[in-house]
Amino acid sequence: MNAWLTQHRKALHWALRHLTATPLNTLLSLLAIGIAMALPAGGQMLLGNALQFARSTNATPQVSLFMQIDAERKAADIIAARLAKHPGVRETHFISREEALKRMQADASLAEVIAALPKNPFPDAFVITPQNDDPEALEQLRDELKTWPNVEHVQLDSAWVRRLDALLRFGRTAVALLATLLGVGLVAITFTTIRLQILTQRAEIEVSRLLGATDGFIRRPFYYFGVMQGLAGGIVAWLIVFGITILLAAPVADIAAIYNTTLSLHSLSAEDSLILLALAAVLGWLGSALSLGRYLRGS
Repeated sequence: MNAWLTQHRKALHWALRHLTATPLNTLLSLLAIGIAMALPAGGQMLLGNALQFARSTNATPQVSLFMQIDAERKAADIIAARLAKHPGVRETHFISREEALKRMQADASLAEVIAALPKNPFPDAFVITPQNDDPEALEQLRDELKTWPNVEHVQLDSAWVRRLDALLRFGRTAVALLATLLGVGLVAITFTTIRLQILTQRAEIEVSRLLGATDGFIRRPFYYFGVMQGLAGGIVAWLIVFGITILLAAPVADIAAIYNTTLSLHSLSAEDSLILLALAAVLGWLGSALSLGRYLRGS
């Protein structure tokens, strides 16, 4: 066990020594990796902020349920009880027909028209906030509510929900494609860097093999080198995204003030940050593995 730990400690020390041996080359490599990783990470940051803003505005999808005009208040109470127990309903707001009438009478342009009517034309209604805002789930909830007794009409403005869902799916797909393409670029950078390290250490590697060193022993320090380079590049990418978030915070707040809304820009979440760093480290390891595999198979 001690020998195994010693080998890994020596491999880690070798990787650190070679990373710091040429600081300018290392810095340029980290900048290239960081910029490449910052593009999809920045896209994910903007996508997360856009989703959070959409959920915090009045654009939260809601379902409006209208009772029959001649339905008694007892029927509305039964509907309210069913909605309170429904697993697909998060929140309900009851609007009585009397309250609806008062709201319409408060509108000066409608007051005379309302006063000319022989009786209250408005039904009792419920404004329902669903648990799931997926378009399919919303439409399924609407179709179910339509079948309930004493329900006249259920209204769902699903057009904007579908547009928002389509835009978010497009954004996620674009971020995934960008991350894939730039991830290939990160692997290529690591592959080239490790290849250069192998060429400079070629004589040492050959001597080690003659002395009986296994391929695992030879691979270990280069794996550490690739992982550390990728991880450091991921940290650079996170710092770039964080810096962009700080720079854009004030302009975004100004735009929000113009539209009389509250909007603050947040950097990557803890989960997204961990995914970014882990992905950068894995891609660095992959570039090392490909470069080493090619060399060891050819030697």
